Amino acid sequence: MKSYREILKNKIIKTSIYDKLNVALLSDQSTQFLSKVIHGLGIENSLNISIWEAPINQIEQQIYNPGSKFNSESFDSILIFESTHSLLKKFSLTQEKNDFAEIQIDRIKAYLNHIRDTSNKKVILFNFYELNDYVYGNFSSKVDQSFIFQLRKLNFLISEFILNNDKISILDISTIQNKIGFDKMLDASMYINYGFILSLDSLPPIAKNIIDLLLVHKSIFKKCLVLDLDNTLWGGIIGDDGIDKIQLGELGIGKAFVDFQTWIMKLKERGIIICICSKNSEDVAKNVFINHPDMKLTLDDVSVFVANWDSKVDNIKNIQKVLNIGFDSMVFLDDNPYERDSVRNNIPDITVPDLPLDPANYLSFLYQENLFETISVSDLDKNRTNLYQTEYERVKLKSNFTDLAEYMLGLNMLSRVDKLSSFNIPRVSQLSHRSNQFNLRTVRYSENDLAQIMKSEDEIGFVFDLKDKFGSHGIISLIILKKVSESEVFIENWAMSCRVLERGMEQFIINYLIEYCQQNEILTISSEYLETKKNKIVSTLYNRLGFTQNKNKYYLKVGEQPNLETKISINNE
Repeated sequence: MKSYREILKNKIIKTSIYDKLNVALLSDQSTQFLSKVIHGLGIENSLNISIWEAPINQIEQQIYNPGSKFNSESFDSILIFESTHSLLKKFSLTQEKNDFAEIQIDRIKAYLNHIRDTSNKKVILFNFYELNDYVYGNFSSKVDQSFIFQLRKLNFLISEFILNNDKISILDISTIQNKIGFDKMLDASMYINYGFILSLDSLPPIAKNIIDLLLVHKSIFKKCLVLDLDNTLWGGIIGDDGIDKIQLGELGIGKAFVDFQTWIMKLKERGIIICICSKNSEDVAKNVFINHPDMKLTLDDVSVFVANWDSKVDNIKNIQKVLNIGFDSMVFLDDNPYERDSVRNNIPDITVPDLPLDPANYLSFLYQENLFETISVSDLDKNRTNLYQTEYERVKLKSNFTDLAEYMLGLNMLSRVDKLSSFNIPRVSQLSHRSNQFNLRTVRYSENDLAQIMKSEDEIGFVFDLKDKFGSHGIISLIILKKVSESEVFIENWAMSCRVLERGMEQFIINYLIEYCQQNEILTISSEYLETKKNKIVSTLYNRLGFTQNKNKYYLKVGEQPNLETKISINNE
């Protein structure tokens, strides 16, 4: 990772690649150094971050004052940093030391709830780095009136409070402290001279974690891990060494590969797509997964398994086509520097970390990289591998057909339509954040947002799933309709999973909306397309579906629109 001073050298070049972000930074400390490194590191991630720094120690004043700059300007995200040193001062002055954590969490809850109730702003809240005043020494962990006891309790209460709040993220500064060490984290001379307790050395890893969360807030995150095999998942070369000679097990360097695979399993269980891309004979490579007793990963854990002698660049491009996700959603891990450089140079958007030479250091390196940041996890994530395995089967079947219509008909596709409900809200919220290519207005919905739509008399949400002869895709599309008048509804947003593009789902949905409108005496469906870097594939969608364009708006006269052709039927089960 670059140093503080190296990051400050980053400058915006005159291109349109940068996403603009307005961020408010509230703290009880001077924030000028933190602000500079966030901006500099943002440039490396194609973010032009404009940071407004609130006056020092005015967190609550800014939040509660309706006339403050915090409340009068529009910010994409809010950073709130309360220092542990300031917390220690409060602790020293209070008489109710055994209730300190509860008092503080009530205060923090109050201003976070106020932000939630008065705005749609997303918050990144720092938890508290650890600081033991050693009044009780090591006995502190057994004394509820000690500062460290109350501090640790407060951090737990913060995590507990935001557990189901998808608009608040934790910047886990205490974990960063554990990584870099207490002495590197804090700088007493900085505090005395500049009113800022964090050291300059601590700012790059802190800023990286902030950038990771800001990217997730913009629905930019990694979905897929593509793995090499030889000397990456196991030690040695399977084609040369044979299954009984590769390094994999509980002894020596083999343990490093077992631990690495265990970590990959955890990623898979949380919904990251695992793929294999190896220069190997497929049968030889798969044999390790099937027959080696110390393999943690199985073939069932892998969504797409590619082992051949083609270039890894071509193979990764083919994997991307199967998954239908952006290259910027993919991470490629390979021990070979040549392969890494080749992929990096030919597929610029993919993330290709430089793994350490020693496999024993793989995990510590990857922990630090924090490649798979997220703000939500749903039950569907756990089934994501199976979804893409069946998708791979569909792709292979499609290659056998010359007639696309015949192929579509043979899939026996059925779609069930539901309204928004407490049962589907978690998945629908996630879909709104994950869908970047097929997202007409790119509106992101929190679970709370969707719950409010459910209660609204002027809005209605429709949720579509899809299944075929290979299995279920799960929930794949969301439509939010907003009442404009008694005779017109506006498509507030239309998001759909890229897994089902070019299957006729768009036509099926429009047919359904027309039927709904006819039943409710609605004459016009209107909408608009708001262009982003990633959703250009739907720039002509409304034109293709029969809408009439008037400037930047699109209109469909319900009674004049014939049914669009689709091979998808309604699922009435």
